[in-house]
Amino acid sequence: MEKSAKIYVAGHKGMVGSAIVRKLVAEGYNQIITRSSKELDLRNQQAVADFFAAEKPEYVFLAAAKVGGIIANNIYRADFIYENLTIQNNVIHNSYVAGVKKLMFLGSSCIYPKMAPQPLKEDYLLTGPLEETNEPYAIAKIAGIKMCDAYRAQYGCNFISVMPTNLYGYNDNYHPQNSHVLPAMIRRFHEAKLEGKSEVVIWGSGRPKREFLFADDLAEACFFLMESYNEPDPINVGLGTDLTIKELAYLIKSIVGFEGEINFDFTKPDGTPRKLMDVTKLHAKGWKCAARNGRPHCLSGSAACGQPRLLSREEIARPRQRMIVGGTHQQSAPKR
Repeated sequence: MEKSAKIYVAGHKGMVGSAIVRKLVAEGYNQIITRSSKELDLRNQQAVADFFAAEKPEYVFLAAAKVGGIIANNIYRADFIYENLTIQNNVIHNSYVAGVKKLMFLGSSCIYPKMAPQPLKEDYLLTGPLEETNEPYAIAKIAGIKMCDAYRAQYGCNFISVMPTNLYGYNDNYHPQNSHVLPAMIRRFHEAKLEGKSEVVIWGSGRPKREFLFADDLAEACFFLMESYNEPDPINVGLGTDLTIKELAYLIKSIVGFEGEINFDFTKPDGTPRKLMDVTKLHAKGWKCAARNGRPHCLSGSAACGQPRLLSREEIARPRQRMIVGGTHQQSAPKR
């Protein structure tokens, strides 16, 4: 991407979109186009068409989506499939109409079958039933991948699909019902400590395994792939290591300093048993992300005072020294 290129980041206020914007700014790009949901409703077909016609972006990162944890996905099933399909359809189609040079569609590890072999290879897409609790969201994401494929096949569009593992980082969603497992746990343990509770209850058995990647490391990978990856097939982004939900819970308990008990509610669903990404393809392209045993080693709080806490949006914009952390990336020359 030329430094003078006009780049549209859809979903720039979210965890992934904001990380991509930070990366682009750090790389010296100065024509980054963003719109909040109040300024541009991506579900509005005409509004999106007008935006693309007026702005004429050359590159698009499609990181906008309706997201949530297992509770929200299971309750608001219609909202998740409708809103995500609508956003994707509008942005992808209008990228074609506007002659966008390249688009990156950000998907999710939930696209893979519930009982797929581990680690999850890109070839496993559509080889078995999906996890029931988030099936509508997963179907929408699969549709986005196939839409990029279709526009590539029919119109020659350079639209690529990237499938990240579970993420955490700045601008994460800490909503008590609508957040993903890691931020939900941070909030739960944080509040339990403040309120002096004797226990924290975790849904399910604690046995499922999850992989976690820092969003700013994903942004590094996205930038690398936008520069070097032009193939029709989706590509996974992750660490290649994971930990159980039980291990995660005790890790967060230790960092937060919660002194009560952890109990698991076996009457609640576990979700997919394991979602470990196979990142062989990404490594072969020349990009790796290294983290300490695949575990987030500092979830929140200032390095100076060592007090874990939820980060404010103002603090999130500050340097990376007081962050929810991940690993350090290792990047070799791109293979073209």
